[in-house]
Amino acid sequence: MESTAPDPRNSGSTKGGSRRAGRTTVRLVLAALLGAAVFTALFLFGRHHTPDYTRTLFGNSGTAAIALKAQLATGILALGLVQLGLAVALYRRLPRQRRVPRAVPRSHRLVGFVLFAATVPVAVHCVMAYGVQLGSARVAVHSVAGCFFYGAFVAKVVLVRSRRLPGWALPLAGGLLLTSVAVLWYSAALWYFDNYQLP
Repeated sequence: MESTAPDPRNSGSTKGGSRRAGRTTVRLVLAALLGAAVFTALFLFGRHHTPDYTRTLFGNSGTAAIALKAQLATGILALGLVQLGLAVALYRRLPRQRRVPRAVPRSHRLVGFVLFAATVPVAVHCVMAYGVQLGSARVAVHSVAGCFFYGAFVAKVVLVRSRRLPGWALPLAGGLLLTSVAVLWYSAALWYFDNYQLP
């Protein structure tokens, strides 16, 4: 009768694989928890903060501040689309692409940094001037999407600094970030450009 006992030579690799899988799960859970914590903190702060409608953005207030934020949001959306193209190149998904150009990883990091930096003054003005409001569907979606963006950003930073993640993890995090940017632009910048109404 043929023995069914496990080969002892494979036990080490099996344990190593289990440990790696366990660490990967911990990283994914940690990223999700940190992202949720940032989202919750921003949401609660915005809900309990007393809005300061006189708050300025680079010296602009009122309608001028809204116009400037719409312009900045459009630039941020454009940078997000650039990031999407760079990410596609990083994953070698461009037509007839055989290798990743040397400048792509560095450009991806640089554009990501500029994109994030550009969101900060807009977000600070939004949360200090208006807080998180839920009075209408458009405003509620915009407020929640703003909090979600920073939670997703923190989660993506944790994932980027981790190794041996599932192939879907980073594209999912990046896709959520770009989606939140698009929702923010649609619910505020496009609303402004379309004479304070959504198409």
